[in-house]
Amino acid sequence: MDRPYADLLDRLERFYDAVPRDVARAEEHGGCVLFVREGPGWPFYARPRLGADRAPSLADLTTVRNRQRELGLPEALEWVHEINPDLLAVARSAGLGVLEAPLMVLDPEAVGDPATYTDVPVRMLAAAAPDLAADVAARRAVAAVGFAAPGTSRGAGGPAERDAAMIGLDVAALDEERARIADGSRLSALAETPSEGALASGMAMRVGDVAEIAGVATLPSARRRGLAAAVTATLARALLADGTGLVFLSAGSEEIARVYLRVGFRRIGTACIAEPATVTP
Repeated sequence: MDRPYADLLDRLERFYDAVPRDVARAEEHGGCVLFVREGPGWPFYARPRLGADRAPSLADLTTVRNRQRELGLPEALEWVHEINPDLLAVARSAGLGVLEAPLMVLDPEAVGDPATYTDVPVRMLAAAAPDLAADVAARRAVAAVGFAAPGTSRGAGGPAERDAAMIGLDVAALDEERARIADGSRLSALAETPSEGALASGMAMRVGDVAEIAGVATLPSARRRGLAAAVTATLARALLADGTGLVFLSAGSEEIARVYLRVGFRRIGTACIAEPATVTP
């Protein structure tokens, strides 16, 4: 690996380690660290331990997975292949299925104008907005429907399915969203029309001058309209305007990575996401 990419990947490793720590406790299991959320919210994952003197072993994976089952957590393990190249074979030998996702960073000089991708308006969520709870619920519902039908092809899931997936936020979840938007550690965007409502959504998480764009999703019925590119570009431009020095994301497939290439991202590596392999009868 050339030195510039190594520097970028080192910064991403520190980001991955830092993101969960303000809401989760870190348990070390050999070469792995398991992040356990202390309150309600989306569960975290295990990762190779930052600064460990060895890569996670098969025994480490067995230990951390047993602990995840004990706690009722998903058996999820994430890492960057270029940092831990031997872990792919170890994870597969443990019976884990591994998604190899293109890991991409933004070229600040190449980021596109959202208006060039679609005529659907994209707006950022504001901490002081009176309808923040409804906006966050819409963001989550769009993501739930969109990720249930992976890829970029058009499909049947649309506004009706989004509305059926809407779940209200409790007070603690809304307070967390508002606080994170206010302090700049979380950004959210919605692409919507007055007649159709929210059609695409996305968010970004930031620690220091590094941010990850994640959860970009489009309702299947609204695909092929440039919405994912517009949401991604809107988030990227907002991050850059606020002084973020490094913006990155992981694409769900090579096909999806082509959307991000249009926005100004380039591939620097592979993000691996492992979970128990699905056995086909």
